[in-house]
Amino acid sequence: MINLSMPIKEDEIKKLNCGDIISLSGTIYTARDAAHKRLIDCINKDKELPFNIKDQGIYYVGPTPSKPGEVIGSAGPTTSYRMDDLTIPLLERGLKVMIGKGKRSNEVIEGIKKYNAIYLIAIGGAGAYISNSIKSCEVIAYDDLDAEAIRKLEVENLQLIVAIDTKGNNIYEKGRKMYEKQ
Repeated sequence: MINLSMPIKEDEIKKLNCGDIISLSGTIYTARDAAHKRLIDCINKDKELPFNIKDQGIYYVGPTPSKPGEVIGSAGPTTSYRMDDLTIPLLERGLKVMIGKGKRSNEVIEGIKKYNAIYLIAIGGAGAYISNSIKSCEVIAYDDLDAEAIRKLEVENLQLIVAIDTKGNNIYEKGRKMYEKQ
């Protein structure tokens, strides 16, 4: 297991390989479809983003409401391809880590390679387990979007898998080839 802290440095990202298991700690942000559309709208209108995206990570999640005494509700990953059409402008501005589940488009994979970013996957259906790694949660933008508002999360030992590394190696392709050989 590889321990990483956010914000992440590019030289750390380049050392990661498809299939590596990592433990992530530090600050990450949440954003899903609706929040991504607003982020891109800010970029298109040359407005400041609600947080400095350089060297940061976005977790594709819309958590459930928290129960009394809990930091956050269930926080399982959202299917990542839904953000694919809105990802490249964020990579261009320095986004380094994306966390979700499922495959990414060829355009996003090329963007990951070009901008030395990484795509990590969380296990779908494990939202209650994942929420145990979230130590604080604060809505920082677009609170009118409810579950899809942008949140600043402090995470500790969030267990993830490198799905696409900076070289474009893709666990979804690698896994399929390994299975086909058997």
